[in-house]
Amino acid sequence: MGDPAGIGPEICLKLLDYAKDHLPKVEIIIYGEEEILKEESRNLNLLDIDSSQVFNTSGLLKKDHLQKGVVDADYGRAAYGYIKAAVDHALSGVVDGIVTAPINKAALQKANISQIGHTEILSELTQSSKTCMLQYSKEVTASFVTCHCGFSDVPKFLTRERLHDVIELTRNALFKVIGKEPKLIVLGLNPHAGEGGLLGNSEEEKIIIPEISEAKKRGLNISGPLPPDTAFLPKNRKDADAFICMYHDQGHIPLKALAFDEAVNITLGLPIVRTSVDHGTAFDIVGTGQANPGSIIEAVKLAERLCTQHDTGPGR
Repeated sequence: MGDPAGIGPEICLKLLDYAKDHLPKVEIIIYGEEEILKEESRNLNLLDIDSSQVFNTSGLLKKDHLQKGVVDADYGRAAYGYIKAAVDHALSGVVDGIVTAPINKAALQKANISQIGHTEILSELTQSSKTCMLQYSKEVTASFVTCHCGFSDVPKFLTRERLHDVIELTRNALFKVIGKEPKLIVLGLNPHAGEGGLLGNSEEEKIIIPEISEAKKRGLNISGPLPPDTAFLPKNRKDADAFICMYHDQGHIPLKALAFDEAVNITLGLPIVRTSVDHGTAFDIVGTGQANPGSIIEAVKLAERLCTQHDTGPGR
């Protein structure tokens, strides 16, 4: 359900309404607070839900009255609890996969939760050491070598080992999604992809180019590094199945400009299937009925495909 003060409850309810007619083979269970969901459905005149559609985590939310659109430690703690309950069920086979609604990083911090976001939380809960974020859409798909860190920390986390892992995780996941060897394009870190070593600290020459060469030797269909400012031109988007990005905004800016309501976040490298919306808690429109459920609908559709194919396709 995500942060209870955000649009998570609303888009979950709209998802259930959509699923009635369009996803007949998918059984959806919402991990969250049944009373909050029922109140939201009444306030916005949305689909009424019954108890069978909710894994009720009553007791996680300590406040008697929910204040929508605010950052609160109690809400961050509750959102973490919803995630943990869903992950526990996925690991034990009670559910086939999980789809997460948006959480608020500031609320997590106020609740003294050390992980900064979903990717980090899921990695710890599943004890997964090699994970990465992949944002998937029909228009553009990107995975990230570094993600939730400050820009000045990016070079520190950009290593050959990390780039190797992200390339492999991306290749293996897309093979399962599209059913063939994917075409990958790797971006440079610096403007003009380093301009032959003139810009930056030779990250392209020391890290990125050698790893692309090694990937080609392993048989991957991969090219680069492309300059970040021209990588996402229409021709490249048509040719590539995914872009390997060096940091968060390098890929998120084109993704959100081109596919905001349909992009899906996937955490690669987990022992469970996890997809997510590609947007935040949208505190500014909570309670207005304006929340677009497009991303969570696409996330469920993709999760269904991944659950079906979870144990198929070659790994490396």
